[in-house]
Amino acid sequence: MGILGSDVSNLQKMDFYIRLFVVPFNIACIWIALTAKQDNPTYGNLEFKDFIGLKYMVFISAICGGYALFAAVSSWLRCLLTKAWLFFITDQVLAYLMMSSMAAQGEFMYLAYNGDRVVSWSQACDSYGEFCSRVKLALSLHVIAVCCFLVLAVISAYRVFRKFDLPFDPPSSKDAEQ
Repeated sequence: MGILGSDVSNLQKMDFYIRLFVVPFNIACIWIALTAKQDNPTYGNLEFKDFIGLKYMVFISAICGGYALFAAVSSWLRCLLTKAWLFFITDQVLAYLMMSSMAAQGEFMYLAYNGDRVVSWSQACDSYGEFCSRVKLALSLHVIAVCCFLVLAVISAYRVFRKFDLPFDPPSSKDAEQ
């Protein structure tokens, strides 16, 4: 591979490409969510700024997209590539933040499509179908980005913990028989 050099392992190549792969999904998710709006003559105007869960998803997507781009570029620099703990911790934290934003947005979409009869919330997507479709598309792109970050979290964990030996020797077959 010309960009990273010839002595780069397949795992490092996969890590680099996944980090680059996730950036357009985050950008598209942000753009679609920011431009989601619909005017309903009966109920009024509905926009991105009206929903805290949507803002949270956009905020987390922006952070994760920027970090993924930074981490992909920093893979060219050998001094940062040796800081496996830094990537491990950051990948873990961002994967969890993306999961929480995905869950919050998923709950919003569930309530928007189904409502909640116990507390007398009606289905909003009956009145705001275009808005709901755009938010659903943004959530779908966010889910793809979350899956990529989960894979990156596993890769970074493997890269950190492969350097350590097992805390004990596994029992041999003779020990297991006794």
